[in-house]
Amino acid sequence: MNRRILVSLLALGLAILQGCATYTTPAAGVNMATLGDDDIVELMSLEPAAQFPARLAVVRVQSAGYRSLTADSYGTGSFSVVTTRDVESEDDFKRIAALDDIAAVAPITRLILPQELNTIRDLRLGAARLKADLLLIYTLDTRFNVESTSLGPLSAVTLGFLPNKEAFVSATTSALLVDVRTGFIYGAAESSARESQRTSMWNSEAAIDNARQLAERNSFKQFVGEFETLWKATLAEHVAASEPEPTAPAAPEPTPEPAVKPPLPPTLDPQPGTYTF
Repeated sequence: MNRRILVSLLALGLAILQGCATYTTPAAGVNMATLGDDDIVELMSLEPAAQFPARLAVVRVQSAGYRSLTADSYGTGSFSVVTTRDVESEDDFKRIAALDDIAAVAPITRLILPQELNTIRDLRLGAARLKADLLLIYTLDTRFNVESTSLGPLSAVTLGFLPNKEAFVSATTSALLVDVRTGFIYGAAESSARESQRTSMWNSEAAIDNARQLAERNSFKQFVGEFETLWKATLAEHVAASEPEPTAPAAPEPTPEPAVKPPLPPTLDPQPGTYTF
């Protein structure tokens, strides 16, 4: 066979193989409302019980079966847990650990979690094994879009056939701050970030996944700032309220005036003369 024809056929075959390659978008994040109880009376009866300075446990949750090119998840049931810090930096957690009235920050690992994960209580059990007072639960919800079209989670993006249009990846970090002892929710925080590119750059799995990681990394970094605001509000409401009101110092007792001594009788000076007894 002619050498030029053979080379052309090989090049065409490689092009076809590359064009048929796909990138599957990761699964979605977790709707935090689905993690708790639906009993409104029970929810309204919960009270905070954390002690400050507090030990803070941290866990990332995703939908069941979540996986990406940089992380896998653990657990079956309504959601799963991601223990690999692929987009969270060490500096992010140092910022959290440096906040006032945080005694320590500890990640929750799969070694202290049950296999079946369905509610926040399953996560609180793991945090209790760490002797944590508070639990920070967060999830990353990442969306892929080509102009106005959303590709959705678990969508297969065919590489090499996308037209040269605007593509962007948006990531949202959402979190709840929960009392480990009672399940009381102190508050929620959320932050989003977006990474825009041209679809012509999405010619490999690594290229698309780099865009995902950049959007998620920026989203989490901004979320840390939102959590700082939530934490300050938590301290203002729950720590200040639990401290006893300062009492005014007692007024000093008046110094008693010295008792008035009765006057001494007059002293008679001896006079010269005759004394008869």
